[in-house]
Amino acid sequence: MKQIIKPLALLMMLAILSCNQGPDSTAVKTPENEASQPAGGQEKVKDDESAKDVVKVALASKDHTTLVSALQAADLVTSLSNAGPFTVFAPTNEAFAKLPQGVLDGLLKKERREDLRNILQYHVTLSALKEDQFHDGQVLGMVNGDNVTLSVKDGKIILNNTVHVLQSVAASNGMVYITDGVLLPPAAK
Repeated sequence: MKQIIKPLALLMMLAILSCNQGPDSTAVKTPENEASQPAGGQEKVKDDESAKDVVKVALASKDHTTLVSALQAADLVTSLSNAGPFTVFAPTNEAFAKLPQGVLDGLLKKERREDLRNILQYHVTLSALKEDQFHDGQVLGMVNGDNVTLSVKDGKIILNNTVHVLQSVAASNGMVYITDGVLLPPAAK
């Protein structure tokens, strides 16, 4: 019996070892095969069939080109393309145009990236809130660490008593609420 077990154990061990020697286990990453991999995160995935994520919702809107430029300048596209969930309050181009002249141009400069990130992160909360979940006096914690207070009057949602939600759009990784103004975080204490 021992004479049969030893060769059988040896054969099983060889079979197991040979299973781990496929072409994928010996592949070495080289610049040639790495170049075929798309750079970037989830936003680089080409998918015209699935629901759009919050970034792709903005990209598809002619009214949000300024927001898209700001997200790119703040290096937030990859973050907001991920699984989420996110609730994003998305100012329109007209909303950005209401800022004092020169403010947006200044924020888009590389040396002001952190200020821009702070403002944009003040428009995002880590949840996918639907309109029926909002109530008057509700306080939302935003990604930048500050809070936004909601008012609901006659079915209309108002943020910090100044910015109105115009409409909502469901995304694959959350909700996008189109707004008529830019939320500015409270001054640092």
